[in-house]
Amino acid sequence: MAIREDVVRDTKEAMRSRDKGRVTALRMISAALKNAEIEKGEPLNDEDEMAVLRRQVKQREESAEAYRNAGREEQAEAETREAEIVRAYLPTPLSDEELQGLVDRVISETGASSMREMGTVMGRANELAAGRADGRKLSGIVRERLQG
Repeated sequence: MAIREDVVRDTKEAMRSRDKGRVTALRMISAALKNAEIEKGEPLNDEDEMAVLRRQVKQREESAEAYRNAGREEQAEAETREAEIVRAYLPTPLSDEELQGLVDRVISETGASSMREMGTVMGRANELAAGRADGRKLSGIVRERLQG
């Protein structure tokens, strides 16, 4: 619920400063959170809110790419700005070095030595990363460590 409160506060602040682009992005975040809550049928916890925000960032990045491919640079820039506004509400992602260290630690904790144990390693690594790591990147590092 903390993210939603921050969004509401920041929306009011953006309205006072007449920052139309920011107000639009924040209203879209608020609507996405509200829709997810309605869909779930109960208040969202922090993990659910972060998942909604990650989806919003991904959507905006994909839209920006589509606009660029269509030669519509102005719309692409607007989508990129909105993605940055949404990203500000997410925790700072782990660096590649931090991810590699985390994976190495999990592999040594679990004693994993083959690809058969990838699920165990991924489960624990995702738990420790707590939404601060891209699943594909994490999976690639785990696969590399277990194969090599």
